[in-house]
Amino acid sequence: MRFLKFKLPLWVAAGLVTSTVVGAEPTIPSQVDTSIYDSFAQAEGQAPVTLMPRAGVPDEDVYQYRGAAPQEAAIEEGATRYLETDFLLNRGIETYGFVELGIGANALGSPWNGPITFNDRAWQGQMNQLYLINERILKDEGISLGGRIDLLYGTDFLYTQAAGLDGFAPDDWATNRYYGLAMPQLYGEVGNQTLNVKFGHFYTLIGYEVVPAIGNFFYTHAYTMQYGEPFTHTGVLGTWNPNDQLSIIAGITNGWDNWDVGLPGNQANPSPGSTSNASFLGAVTFSSSDGTQALTIANASGNEASGAVNGAIPAQNFIGNRTVTSVVYTNELTDKLTYVYQSDIGYQAHANTAVQTQGQQAGSAYWYGVNNYVFYNFTDYLIGGFRLEWFSDVNGYRVSTGGFREGALTGNGNGFAGNFWEATWGLNYLVGNNLVIRPEVRYDWYSRNQNINQPGGPGNMPFGPNLNNNGQFYGGCDIIWQF
Repeated sequence: MRFLKFKLPLWVAAGLVTSTVVGAEPTIPSQVDTSIYDSFAQAEGQAPVTLMPRAGVPDEDVYQYRGAAPQEAAIEEGATRYLETDFLLNRGIETYGFVELGIGANALGSPWNGPITFNDRAWQGQMNQLYLINERILKDEGISLGGRIDLLYGTDFLYTQAAGLDGFAPDDWATNRYYGLAMPQLYGEVGNQTLNVKFGHFYTLIGYEVVPAIGNFFYTHAYTMQYGEPFTHTGVLGTWNPNDQLSIIAGITNGWDNWDVGLPGNQANPSPGSTSNASFLGAVTFSSSDGTQALTIANASGNEASGAVNGAIPAQNFIGNRTVTSVVYTNELTDKLTYVYQSDIGYQAHANTAVQTQGQQAGSAYWYGVNNYVFYNFTDYLIGGFRLEWFSDVNGYRVSTGGFREGALTGNGNGFAGNFWEATWGLNYLVGNNLVIRPEVRYDWYSRNQNINQPGGPGNMPFGPNLNNNGQFYGGCDIIWQF
C-alpha cells in the first residue's frame, strides 16, 4: 500500500482540514466539559471506552491522551481557545493547540542526556513542541464526515517524522540543526462514534505514552515508548464501539513511521510477499462498568527493513517481520490514587545483530519493556506521579545514544545489549485553565547482557560524555500552555 507524496508549507497544511470540511453539513458543537483535561475533549458524546478516566473525550481521540494525568481537576472553565472562531465552530471545526517549553540536564556533564531522546540536550532550553490542531469530530449517530491535521514545530520534530512525508534527512522539514516541522497526523474519517473508518496518517495504538506533550504526565519518556514502539502509521483503520465496555480497532498500514516508502527491491532474503509492507494494526479495550478499570491489548505486525545488509555490491537489504504487542492496564484505585501497568514484547526477524544470545532464533532481535505508574492527586491542582521501568534490549538492536543530532557521538555501533532501568518522580501543577508546570527528577542505570563479550570502557556504556558510565541522574522541568 502506497500513498502519494504530500509536501506542504505550513500555511497550506494548517488550513487543509478547514478547507476540506468547511463545506460539510454544519453542526453546532456540544458544550465543552469544564476540566482542564476535558478542554481537549472537543465534544461530548457517549461515555467513551477509556484507558484512563477521560470524560467527554471522543472515542477516536482517547488514544492520544492516554498518558495524561489521570484525575480531572475541578476547574470552573475549560482552557481558553484563542484560535476559535464562530464561523468554524458553527461547522463543527475545532482549532486549538499548545506550546511546550522546557529544560533538563544530567549530572555527568554530558552535552546530551544519554538515551533520553525528546529533551535530549543538557542545559539547553528547548521549545519541544509548538502544536497546532484542526479537526472535525464525528457525530454520535448517523453518518458524518470528520478529519484532523496535526502540525508540530520544535525540537521534537526529529522523533515524529514519517518516511516520504516530512522525513528523513535530507528531505525533512528542518529549519536548522535543532528545529523543524512535522505532520504526525493527517487523516479523514467517516461514520459516527459507534462505528467509523479512518484513512490517512495517524498516531499508533501501541503503548501508553504518546507524542503530544499534553497527553503525557512526565516530561521525559520511558525507554519502552522511545525505542520499542512506532510513533505513527499511514493506512486505513476501522473502529467499532458496540457498548461502553468494549472497543475494537483494526486496520492495515504501511508499517512503522512511514508515509509512502516501499520496501527495498534489492533484497538479501527475498521470499513470497517480502516486497509488501502492508502491516496489521489493531487494539481491543475492555473497560469495567464503573469506568475505574480498563485493559487494552494492541498489536502491530508486518514486514520491515531490518537495517541489516549483506556484503554484496551493491548491498542487499534484509527484510523480516517486525511485531510488537502491548498490554496496558489502568486501575483508578481511589478518587486520588491511580495505578497503570504497561508491558511490550517486540521482535524483528533477520536483524543479524552483532549480539546473539543462547536459545534465540538465529539472526533475530528481541526487546521487552515493563512500566509501572502511580499517580496521586494531592489537590485538584497538584498531582504527583512515579514511574518505574525495566527495558531489555536483548541484542542491542533498539537503543543507541550519544545524541541524535548532527555532530554528536554515536556509541559503539552495536547498540547496548542489556537491561535499562529508570525511576522518575514528577509533579503536574495546574495554573489556571491553560498552564501546566511539570518538574521531574529521574535516575537511569544500565547492566550489560552477561552472555556477551563487550568491555565496559568508553563507547560501550550509554551515559556520560565519553559513554563510559552505567548510570545517570537527571532533572528537568517544562511548561505547557494551551491556546
